[in-house]
Amino acid sequence: MLHDEGGTGAPILLLHGLMGSARTWADQVGWLRGHGHVYTFDAAGHGRPAPAELTTDAFVADLAAATADVTVPMVVIGHSMGALHGWVFAARYPQRVRALVVEDMAADFTGRTAAGWAAMVAAWPQPFADEAAVLEYFGPVAGRYFLNSFDRTPDGYRLHGDITTFRDISEEWGTRAFWREWAESSVPTLLIEGEHTITPPGQMRRMAELHPNAEHIVIPDAGHLVHDDQPAHYRAEVQRFLARVLATEPTPDR
Repeated sequence: MLHDEGGTGAPILLLHGLMGSARTWADQVGWLRGHGHVYTFDAAGHGRPAPAELTTDAFVADLAAATADVTVPMVVIGHSMGALHGWVFAARYPQRVRALVVEDMAADFTGRTAAGWAAMVAAWPQPFADEAAVLEYFGPVAGRYFLNSFDRTPDGYRLHGDITTFRDISEEWGTRAFWREWAESSVPTLLIEGEHTITPPGQMRRMAELHPNAEHIVIPDAGHLVHDDQPAHYRAEVQRFLARVLATEPTPDR
């Protein structure tokens, strides 16, 4: 579940979004090795068993156990679900996180439901016969994301997890806000929002205002998959941030 991607120096942990996988970071791993020792991670329920309880706390506990041997404070870079898990991990284990990158995720989706989205996913024409079929159905950006996530079986490409699991992960976000966990971490944080974000309007900006050591940027012409939609802009912003936070020794968050 934890994949050593190589590199030397400060550990950098990459956490994927809902229905993603460690492989969705393939285009970022190479240049990130220039900044530290890179790890990717497959979240529970994504190609391996889900926790007994589909709560953020259970996923973060699983992440903590999987990374227990990484004893140096990490830079945690997360997208969507992975970003949420990253900052809750920083709140629960402050001595283990040096800095955070939060990509297109907000603290409060209360009132939203995933039922319609799950029904749409259930209607996908699985299995997809081949790579071309995936790209045709989802387009070049989301298609590449799913090609790096789906299981490749003898009859084609399929989801690498249960739709009800993915639905219930997202449903929790509609019943619970994460402002308290957001307030419990003060490590340097970069909030990256796509121009065409899925987050509630203005909320990521508000998150930066409430955080003592955060900056917020909006990347033009980017959707939810910012790192895939606008990879050069994403890379420039993350490299700038890493150059700053890795220039000094890590300090405890408490």
